[in-house]
Amino acid sequence: MNIKRTKEEIKDTIEAYLKKDEYGAYEIPVIRQRPVLLLGPPGVGKTQIMEQISKECKIGLVAYTITHHTRQSAIGLPFISKKQYGGREYAVTEYTMSEIVASIYEKMEQTGLKEGILFLDEINCVSETLAPAMLQFLQCKSFGNHKIPEGWIIVAAGNPPEYNKSVREFDVVTMDRVKKIQVEAEFDVWKEYAYQQGIHGAVISYLNTKKQNFYQMETTVDGRNFATPRGWEDLSEFIGAYEKLGKTIDREVVSQYIQFPKIAKDFANYLELYEKYQTDYQLEEIFQGHFDEVLLKKIAHASFDERLSVLGLILAKVNEELKKAVQWEAYMEMLQSCLLEFKELTEKESENRSGRELFHYVCQKSNIDYTNQKKAELLGREDEGQYHRLLHILDCFLQTLKLEMLEEKEEVFRRVKELFEQENSQFEQQEGKARLFLEYAFDFLEGAFGVGQEMVMFITELNSNYYSVKFLQDCDCERYYQYNQELLFDEKRRKLLERLQ
Repeated sequence: MNIKRTKEEIKDTIEAYLKKDEYGAYEIPVIRQRPVLLLGPPGVGKTQIMEQISKECKIGLVAYTITHHTRQSAIGLPFISKKQYGGREYAVTEYTMSEIVASIYEKMEQTGLKEGILFLDEINCVSETLAPAMLQFLQCKSFGNHKIPEGWIIVAAGNPPEYNKSVREFDVVTMDRVKKIQVEAEFDVWKEYAYQQGIHGAVISYLNTKKQNFYQMETTVDGRNFATPRGWEDLSEFIGAYEKLGKTIDREVVSQYIQFPKIAKDFANYLELYEKYQTDYQLEEIFQGHFDEVLLKKIAHASFDERLSVLGLILAKVNEELKKAVQWEAYMEMLQSCLLEFKELTEKESENRSGRELFHYVCQKSNIDYTNQKKAELLGREDEGQYHRLLHILDCFLQTLKLEMLEEKEEVFRRVKELFEQENSQFEQQEGKARLFLEYAFDFLEGAFGVGQEMVMFITELNSNYYSVKFLQDCDCERYYQYNQELLFDEKRRKLLERLQ
């Protein structure tokens, strides 16, 4: 199954394993909670989805690459203890707590989360000495004498033998005690994730036209050539950093991430053209509403690859503004929530605290919420960014109240509301800019291609993007809904004809 379905399956499994009855016992006994075993090619995102799942389910995560461990670190070190049996004293070998089990207890202490996921990567590539311990772990959920705490679900991952020479096959006894999920790389599923993560437009645009290059693995006389989703994502981050530094990404840089020479060369050539088209087709002018008739005719008669590249550039610009608008809205909702809380306090609070003191309390509470969630490792990259933004503006509001020496509840609330309206005005400006970019994109596409396949691809890509879908749910964009309805109608008609045939 693809990585999206895999993620849903693991989340459903966690929900089932952690469900308790009316007496507080787990519905599925721990002995029957099979470890989840993910088997799939490297770089498809097995580790990454575990981080996403732990945050979304609000549970802990302890992750290990098991090939980095020895038998001693996994099981613990032996020591001699004295025990009495039948009135006689014996020297008995015991073991210190496993480093892995100890890490779970440490995570519970640090975060306060009593339930979580223990994720062990490369489970089927362990050393000869550690292999028996891994089999015992999968079968009995313990390392040596120490069991995994209740409420902690085991997820392990491994690569099939064709990707790793060190792989050892598990026997039937072990496989009959795990919940096996076969993971496959699928570009259309990854693309949804890519849009949400802000993967560089050139990467998405290129892979839209060369889907076969999304995941490639080839063995040659010179070694293994490969291109993986992980490689594309890391390359995207590097392209973004290089653009800000004004540096050029060439074939040599691409090949450091996409270790498949033919694909690296092809993408490097594409990236060069992608950057060239930004200038040739005056992208900045397009999004100011200026359309050169000569350029419209030029792109209309350009090669298919060139038209797709320009479409990719248009999409990247539009998606960037739609994403900003959606993030602004989420931030405004957080800020509004703080304002409502402050209002409730001013209405309920007695005369003991001033308005500024009450607002300071709201600021502190937001800071504590952020600190607790960060400590529990429940914040994603975007969530953390939103919190930083919120805390910064709350502090700015507070400094304004101090500078203006406002104390009374009514006047403090009035001033905070004014400051909120200023933020809201900026949000509305960003929302208006996003709508305008969308309209300019439609103007350009209609002028260059009419209602051709490029328009269909544009609508299809908008429907694949988390941020554009979220924005368009509340956006009154007539042309989007018109073309989207036509697209849905054509799709239904195509499926109907396929059935009739």
